[in-house]
Amino acid sequence: MGVAAVAAVALMAVVQVPPGTTARPVLSAAEAAPFTAANYLGFSGTYAAPVADPWRPRPIRTPHRPDLVVGGRGFATVQDAVDAAHRAGGGKRLWIAVRPGTYTGTVFIPAGTPPLTIYGAGRAEDVRLEFTVDATVTPAQWAAQVNPDGRYAEGDPAWPMYQSCATRTSATAGLCATVVWAQSTDLQLKNLTVTNTLLDTVDRGTHQALALRTDADRTQLEGLRLISRQDTLMTNADDVTRIARVSVRDTYVEGDTDFVFGRAAAVFTNCTFRLVSSRKPSGGVIFAPNTAPSWPYGFLVTRSRIVADDGYAAAPTGRLGRAWDQGAGATGYLPGVTANGQLVIRDSLLGAGFDTAAPWAPAATTARPFSAAIDPGRDLNDVHHNRLWEHANHGPGVS
Repeated sequence: MGVAAVAAVALMAVVQVPPGTTARPVLSAAEAAPFTAANYLGFSGTYAAPVADPWRPRPIRTPHRPDLVVGGRGFATVQDAVDAAHRAGGGKRLWIAVRPGTYTGTVFIPAGTPPLTIYGAGRAEDVRLEFTVDATVTPAQWAAQVNPDGRYAEGDPAWPMYQSCATRTSATAGLCATVVWAQSTDLQLKNLTVTNTLLDTVDRGTHQALALRTDADRTQLEGLRLISRQDTLMTNADDVTRIARVSVRDTYVEGDTDFVFGRAAAVFTNCTFRLVSSRKPSGGVIFAPNTAPSWPYGFLVTRSRIVADDGYAAAPTGRLGRAWDQGAGATGYLPGVTANGQLVIRDSLLGAGFDTAAPWAPAATTARPFSAAIDPGRDLNDVHHNRLWEHANHGPGVS
């Protein structure tokens, strides 16, 4: 067989044929047509009364002369610069340049902050925001870890965010365990590495350790490196009744459990998602969307790379994702009531190391078995089925 024939056979082996199977559903071209960035980012307001509001984020620009500088003779911490921007007020965008270096500690960006662009003045690898925090600690322990130097004090812009976690009555800190936490609209982050350095210091059990959490509308992430193990990136909506949109481009995300998750309508373009085995050598999961059951647009992954490290090569047990089913642990999944994660992975490379027969895992909170509709004329938003789909992907993880 000639080289051209071998290449043709290889190409045929990775063609995804709709409707796929109940364990691995595939969209036809017609079914995939609505799942575009324009639709995911095209609406604002409430789920009950959405408003057509096209958002077409352009590449993040960085000025020659930023408004605020962190490092060198500038602010000592990113939090100090954010506080200064918040106090400046107004609706004009402000730019914060972060000079190369390692900045240890959390960064909270409260609602009401003017539109901010926080960017690394150099390669993302050289501008590092780091902290070690585990969701399993108590709120009091969290407060002692996060605020030993009094960087959060009454009257500071981020004090309410800090207090909302420090005064929690729950047994653990939960999703407060994050390095960077943003609640402001029109935020842009570029050329930064954000790492929750808990990493492999804990066992393979449940240790949520977020690198970045975003809660507001029109959040733009570009050229970032986001590193943790469980729950690395949370693209969320602080108000569960309202749409929050997030655009993520040219970004690297690493983890081992549900490490891209949340309620937002998020578009990931030209990103790399890397499943690692250093802490959890099997059964890792990448995506865990938590989309409102009435809303058709959760996560869209396009022109991206989804890969696993060498530890998964010998035993391909990696999973692309699962529904979160947040809040349904006591009741079980309630069709039309419980969030039903929506995700389309399309036009992307799927590397080796994944379970090709069953790439989707049971739901995180309820263990609801994965089930997809494959009948003719299927309803892609049927609340009795999962909404995790593929279209026109390629690579060894396809077959």
